[in-house]
Amino acid sequence: MSSPFDAFITNDDELVDLLAREWARQTRTLQLIASENFTSPAVMAATGSILTNKYSEGYPGRRYYGGNSIVDEIEDLARRRLTGLFGAEHANVQSHSGANANVAVYQALLEPGDTVLAMRLDQGGHLTHGSPASMTSKIWKFVAYGVTPRNDDPATPGELIDFDHVRSMALEHRPKLIVAGATAYARRIDPAPFREIADEVGALLMFDSAHVAGLIAGGSHPNPVPYADVVTFTTHKTLRGPRGGAILCRDEHAKAIDMAVFPGQQGGPLEHVIAAKAVAFREAAHPSFSQYTDQVVANAQAFGAALAGEGFRMVSGGTQNHMVLVDLREFDAQLTGKVAQEVLDRAGITTNRNTIPDDPRSPFVTSGLRVGTAAETTAGLQEGDFAAVAALMARALRGRDDDTVIEGVRGDVAELCAAFNPYANFTK
Repeated sequence: MSSPFDAFITNDDELVDLLAREWARQTRTLQLIASENFTSPAVMAATGSILTNKYSEGYPGRRYYGGNSIVDEIEDLARRRLTGLFGAEHANVQSHSGANANVAVYQALLEPGDTVLAMRLDQGGHLTHGSPASMTSKIWKFVAYGVTPRNDDPATPGELIDFDHVRSMALEHRPKLIVAGATAYARRIDPAPFREIADEVGALLMFDSAHVAGLIAGGSHPNPVPYADVVTFTTHKTLRGPRGGAILCRDEHAKAIDMAVFPGQQGGPLEHVIAAKAVAFREAAHPSFSQYTDQVVANAQAFGAALAGEGFRMVSGGTQNHMVLVDLREFDAQLTGKVAQEVLDRAGITTNRNTIPDDPRSPFVTSGLRVGTAAETTAGLQEGDFAAVAALMARALRGRDDDTVIEGVRGDVAELCAAFNPYANFTK
């Protein structure tokens, strides 16, 4: 077994073998985790470039080490491409992750103990939106808004962001900051109502676009930049870049944001990753990227409809982005998200368990699965292929106690993946 990386690692057979096995796992099984994607070889090359050798604390023109003149140009290139891509006034590309980006914004715009209004964790919010397990809840006071009650009438779907609740919570608690955005929400998030509510109570507005940043860049999701004071995101999900984070903001917040990232939170930036971010921003500006994001959404809608046809319930009745949040209970009342994830892993289908609104089970067990189409759309799958994937998932889960069934599904998955290898043309 070998991978294209073998030539670059010598005298380390153990690591070469592990990389080759992971190469095989990613390309011979289906990757349906909504927060993952396949980057281009150019992004991977930049991530592994000579820039990994350079230490560059500070910002372009204001470094604490010598020898950064070229690095300054690279980081400025990334910032220039990013502001152009989203129409923003200022960009910080140094955050190591989306979580770091969020915490930097809180540090820049808030005082300890200030109130923040964000989405409930068990209804789609992120750990950094005030989870008791996160440092954010220990420094700032988080209050939460949620989604509307479940409604199975397709004409008036429930489990959507409850803007009446957002407004009532904002009026009651008068937050310093309102956070829009989610980690497990399959619908478009309109930034305009959040802006109106923030203005009504005198709050700042942050939009956490970690999951949908690529869809925004491609024009498949509303752009929050004209509405929000600050926009944060990761670069490795629908944006299809390296693992990392970034922050966009209005000029009036630029100095505070930059100081919160460095020296407030991080030391030296990962300039090899920033170079890879620059590559991804250029790729996302190409007209073909819009075609890609439109296909991501079309695939998710076809995937969701096919899953519904197999007996699964789609939370909120559908999807308008790259993910489908699945309620497993109507398919099989005894099936948990934890078991479903483990069974599908055995069958060569990578997913993640996820809580659903008003989930009676714990976050470690769950009643739901979160699946996404960004990675396999990069690999080339289209609507009909995702319908076939839904059938494979249902077959595996119905036959989860029969190893023969699981092996049969895994074989069919391998055959499908062989036809849609994202790195088929990537040679040593």
